[in-house]
Amino acid sequence: MQRNHIAAAAPPLTTASGDTTTATDAKRGKRRGSYNCGRCGQPKKGHVCNIKTPVAVSDTAATPTDSSLSAISAPSSAASALRQPPPSRLCRALSFDDLVDRGAGGVDLVEPDEVADGDSFHEEDLDMDLDIDPCGLPVSLMWEVMRRLPPAGLLAAARVCRGWRETAKRLWKAAEELKLRVPANVQVGFVASMLQKCPGIVRLSLRMESDFDSTMLACIAFSCPNLECMEICIFDTATNRINGDELSRFVADKRSLKSLKMEGCSNLGGFALCSSSLSTLWLSDLHSLSKMVFNCPQLREISLEFSSQDDDGTDLITMIESLGRSCLKLQNIHIASVRLSHAAVLALTAAQLRGLRMLSLVLGSEITDASVAAIASSYPNLELLDLSGSGISDSGIGMICNVFPETLARLLLALCPNVTSSGIQFATAQLPLLELMDCGMTICDPNSLNLPADENDESQKTSSTNLHLINQKLIIKHSRLKKLSLWGCTSLDGLYLNCPQLNDLNLNSCRNLIPERLLLQCPTLENVHASGCQDMLVEAIQSQVRDACSSMENQSPSKRLPDGSKRVRVPYSLSSETPEPEKKRRRVDRRLCNVLVDPP
Repeated sequence: MQRNHIAAAAPPLTTASGDTTTATDAKRGKRRGSYNCGRCGQPKKGHVCNIKTPVAVSDTAATPTDSSLSAISAPSSAASALRQPPPSRLCRALSFDDLVDRGAGGVDLVEPDEVADGDSFHEEDLDMDLDIDPCGLPVSLMWEVMRRLPPAGLLAAARVCRGWRETAKRLWKAAEELKLRVPANVQVGFVASMLQKCPGIVRLSLRMESDFDSTMLACIAFSCPNLECMEICIFDTATNRINGDELSRFVADKRSLKSLKMEGCSNLGGFALCSSSLSTLWLSDLHSLSKMVFNCPQLREISLEFSSQDDDGTDLITMIESLGRSCLKLQNIHIASVRLSHAAVLALTAAQLRGLRMLSLVLGSEITDASVAAIASSYPNLELLDLSGSGISDSGIGMICNVFPETLARLLLALCPNVTSSGIQFATAQLPLLELMDCGMTICDPNSLNLPADENDESQKTSSTNLHLINQKLIIKHSRLKKLSLWGCTSLDGLYLNCPQLNDLNLNSCRNLIPERLLLQCPTLENVHASGCQDMLVEAIQSQVRDACSSMENQSPSKRLPDGSKRVRVPYSLSSETPEPEKKRRRVDRRLCNVLVDPP
């Protein structure tokens, strides 16, 4: 009688199917009573629950904005609000990188709905409590656990019971970002099934191991109406078969598309992109484009990488002029092409892109110091300048230092054979805001590259007349530099660094660097790349890094002598002062530096 009285007083409950019933009906449908507490899940026998049941929520109560759902027995109207998925800020990025091919005997990609039709779970066997799932876990806890599962685990969890399946469905629907790896033997239906699970996808990333064609693009356009960001990565075993007309049609139809990144665009042939929302565009592997029309007034970042084939007939000057006419809000420009020339730079400077902050013109061997002068006169507020692979010299670096001392933070001059250590040293001295500098393969002796051991003596004789270009030293003292790359600088034999903020140093293939002429005064150094270096140089780097680390550990307190003349350091055991607290000592601790070399 007492149990019936409590059940009658309980408010109505909402089942997983949406039907409202009373607690008495829910109990009558069970084959046996519940032996566990409905609040904490512990056995009822001899158990006194310490968890208090919160006050019931009324129909007029506001929906809580907290991400965690508490155990509340609420009327059906409020229950429907409480059972909604968490807001979009909690949606995680779904990554399918761990899925294996279907033929490899890995994860079975059967739809959860198809499994539900033939499973053995019946509605009367389930405890349809609002706050407790059939396994005795609170709904909020189940949500937090399942939203951290990888997609393969989420598919498997959906087959456990009806409650888990409903939670998994809500997770799929709430997802805003999807990362999917498409194996070589998987058809378009695999992608379509995944996209149908996530109708609210905003950001989509596909790693294609199979061919990417117009059918796949149409599937994305149909299944993702609210798509804002799309990234397509093409593996070596796959081919991007999209042509320019198909890409132009896709961009025009997706009115909410803001970012488009696509690899393997060798079959475009030409395109005319018209979009009022597109702000980021990355296209790589371009080749022989007949036309390039940009009508994207909101475009702020563009990256165009062309193939290095000699028969590339793309007219870069016309392309840059089109960018300057219709994309006046451009801030970041990256163009990589062997056909870059001084004329293309002049076309870019004539565009008058007043908001330009980052400029990267890579592999243009015909870009000279005159090009640097044109860039400096037109865009004096650059924060990043990348002229890797160009023909500039130390004079061009001097112009860069004269124009950008208060703005430039990243300077990349890799593969510039006319630049010497003097120009690099001058740049670090004149650019106080510099944080990143790449000089890979710049201080390089072409006579010492890839020579067999028996030709070393002959190479030394032929290069004895250019000793000032071969045996170069580099002295850098900078207070803000964080990353320095000197990979492949075979003409460098002495290096002296005094950079308190430097945390990454690349010395790969610096074969002629003498260990006795290496001095690293960089207390915050975390990684030193030394692949291809001499064993003695690697040992010298490890020794200096170890000494720098030990000098910061076990710092003893200083104590003034009795006569007050000076302070000396004494151990804690001989000092009357107490050691510093653990929290204060953690501030001087630092991460050990890693010297990265190729395994033997």
